[in-house]
Amino acid sequence: MTTKQLCLLGLLFFLISYLFFSKVLSDFQIPIDFAHWFNLIGACLLLFFNDVFPKNILNVIASIVTALGIIAHIGLCTIDFIMWSFGNNDSAREALSQQISNTPSVLYPFIVVGPSLLFIGLSVHALNFIKTNTISSLMVIIASPAIGFSFFVLKNGLYMLLSCVVFVLGLGLLLYRNQIETGTIKQKDL
Repeated sequence: MTTKQLCLLGLLFFLISYLFFSKVLSDFQIPIDFAHWFNLIGACLLLFFNDVFPKNILNVIASIVTALGIIAHIGLCTIDFIMWSFGNNDSAREALSQQISNTPSVLYPFIVVGPSLLFIGLSVHALNFIKTNTISSLMVIIASPAIGFSFFVLKNGLYMLLSCVVFVLGLGLLLYRNQIETGTIKQKDL
């Protein structure tokens, strides 16, 4: 697989995880937590975006922030896997949740701030193209905070999913921007 194909696969897995999170797809949580597995694999594959965009100072900053966000996503998914493992034991899940809330060294890097770094890093990558691919760049830059806002503030899965679709579509368009401009997308590119 090419680097672009790995990026595209990461976007697909990431989007599928948001289909689960928004409850659009049925809640397939047995025998494994599919939502978080798709999210984990998708986030890890998004690391390849650090290699496909032009190399400059903005890319270096975006690459570091994106990598930190992926590390935080790995931690978040690990916590969610543990939560899932409790099954119907709500008291155990609540006890773990309370413990995490009382542990700032886990709460902030893996729950509150860290996972947002993935979205921020990819938005900074998109900022590279604000002059040449304005609409695609703005799709990523605007949808990125909209995902968090719809989840944390609105608590609306449908808005979260729509924001994620715009985010993923914007990144996909930026990924294949040269082929789209010249009209040379071939089957092997996808």
